[in-house]
Amino acid sequence: MKQIRNISIIFFIFSGIIISSCSTAENNSEAKTSSPATNQIPSVEQKAAMREKPEMKPQVNYPMAPNFELVNADGKRIRLSDFKGKVVILDFWATWCGPCRMEIPGYVDLYKKYNSKGLEIIGVSLDRDGWTPVRPFMEQYNINYPIVIGDMDIVQAYGGIQSIPTTFIINRNGEVVERKIGARPPEYFEQILSNLL
Repeated sequence: MKQIRNISIIFFIFSGIIISSCSTAENNSEAKTSSPATNQIPSVEQKAAMREKPEMKPQVNYPMAPNFELVNADGKRIRLSDFKGKVVILDFWATWCGPCRMEIPGYVDLYKKYNSKGLEIIGVSLDRDGWTPVRPFMEQYNINYPIVIGDMDIVQAYGGIQSIPTTFIINRNGEVVERKIGARPPEYFEQILSNLL
């Protein structure tokens, strides 16, 4: 007797589930058929309303690049604010870093090609021995853009540099628009610069 009652209860529960799921499917299909077609051609009034609304482009808020003041190889003080209105490639590197060494000839070429159009490149050396290894390296690689020796302040200001090369691209408004880690060919930078210069 108990067994028959249990089977009956299970049967009613099971049939209730089936009935409710079918009715949900029917409601969904009714909703689909009763709702207006979304692929209909818009009316003249709708087209006019669409034209009145300007296209909204997503606005990107880039962070401002932290200012710094460091000394270059000639003993001149270099501040990021000195380059206001220019596009700046700020490269954190070191003489002992293989990928940095591979990338630097590309920076030399980019500087020659785009400096007259408003590009500045600043190399921030993170060599622990300061100018001792950096000066001969600059001569060997014919570096034509400013090099400074970085300190803990600039490293922290730019988010704590964990790997080198780490490079920031700063637009004419002083905003960081790109941050990359690792070496890239000059074409990578030219693609970004084409929208900034």
